[in-house]
Amino acid sequence: MTEQQIRPAVAAAVFNNQGQILLQKRKDVNRWGLISGHVEFGESVEEAMLREITEETGTQAQLLRLIGVYSSPSSQTYHYTDKTVQYITTYFEARLQNEFPENFSNEETAALRFFHPDQIPANELAQLHPNWLTDALSPATSVYIR
Repeated sequence: MTEQQIRPAVAAAVFNNQGQILLQKRKDVNRWGLISGHVEFGESVEEAMLREITEETGTQAQLLRLIGVYSSPSSQTYHYTDKTVQYITTYFEARLQNEFPENFSNEETAALRFFHPDQIPANELAQLHPNWLTDALSPATSVYIR
């Protein structure tokens, strides 16, 4: 039997002034996904999200709002070779304070690109909650619990 874990995580919908959303081509799965990561011991979820944005884009950001908390086992469970993890993901909207460096890449990021919501490459996406984009684009001021 594989080990089972529950881990806190963060993710961000980062929009530019044209309403496009930033996606990261992740090196681990070679697919596009949101800027995201794990909360480390001693961090708040806000601190973790700002750290992850800096690590994965090479620039600073500002958190604008809390979109929601995603914990449903059906969408938040990931199966790895040695373990199964259910993530409790705190999902934010953020804005970059500067442009990311051209052709930025590192050990986690193969590429960064802004996509118009109608042009997101659905067949090249990493595992995401089914409502990730509609929740981020919603003008509702309430927080989603999914």
